[in-house]
Amino acid sequence: MAHKLYILILLLCLTSFVTAARSREAVKTSTDILMFAAPAAGLVTSLAIGDYEGTKQLAFGAATCVAASYLLKYCVKKRRPDHSDYHSFPSNHSAVAFQGASFIQRRYGWKYGIPAYLISGYVAWGRIYARRHDCWDVLAGAAIGIGSSYIFTHPFAKKHNLSISPVITDNGRFGLHASMTF
Repeated sequence: MAHKLYILILLLCLTSFVTAARSREAVKTSTDILMFAAPAAGLVTSLAIGDYEGTKQLAFGAATCVAASYLLKYCVKKRRPDHSDYHSFPSNHSAVAFQGASFIQRRYGWKYGIPAYLISGYVAWGRIYARRHDCWDVLAGAAIGIGSSYIFTHPFAKKHNLSISPVITDNGRFGLHASMTF
């Protein structure tokens, strides 16, 4: 149930921001907000289902991601395409978005990871379109985010022997059967 709600929220956010994004400034603003969509969805999902180990893994991955991004930004000092400052490499927006997406994918599976990766892809594209980054900046950010997540995140289903299957009850109603070990 929580996973379906998460997917619906992500898709609604993406749809509304893509519709509203008519200028470079609107795209920039939408990426400023959407960079947090996947990490927030991962946090809400892990808390809603009581997966506190997942919450801890998300937090460690996020902290590593942000620390690595800012360390590189202040060491490399690459000028942004819009010439606003010298903090272009790597894209922190892409790093944060992809860290959240890869957490969701790694912890809960590709079924839930794909929508998060789509939103993260929009964030990466938007940073280039808004002339805040170039392709190398967003690729490095994505690599940092995914790498940070993969260091700390372990699949939820394998660890807990999670099994979900469709069922039809005696009175003809459809449902889901889920079981897991603790």
